[in-house]
Amino acid sequence: QVQLVESGGGLVQPGGSLRLSCAASISIFSMYNMGWYRQAPGKQRELVAAISSGGSPNYADSVKGRFTISRDNGKKMVNLQMNSLKPGDTAVYYCRAATSIGGGDYWGKGTLVTVSS
Repeated sequence: QVQLVESGGGLVQPGGSLRLSCAASISIFSMYNMGWYRQAPGKQRELVAAISSGGSPNYADSVKGRFTISRDNGKKMVNLQMNSLKPGDTAVYYCRAATSIGGGDYWGKGTLVTVSS
């Protein structure tokens, strides 16, 4: 059974930082591309950051320079360090694991990040 469990969400003030973690119960974690997505109320889910099985990161323009995605294949975890948070970052953040061709596509249940004063 594949399972992704996010943690680290919460309430922070604008300009603050938060670190999200995703623990993956995947047999061969290193084979998966990992990503963080977010969905704000009334909006579509969007890609925030992704990191390939080879460790190459990509970011949405809106978070570039503020967020950092990383993975630890030994621990089977992917993290998202979020700095200089803005109210617009408020959303439910989801962890995703997927193969390039489509042999696997899994989602976590999400963790809520609220940026407000």
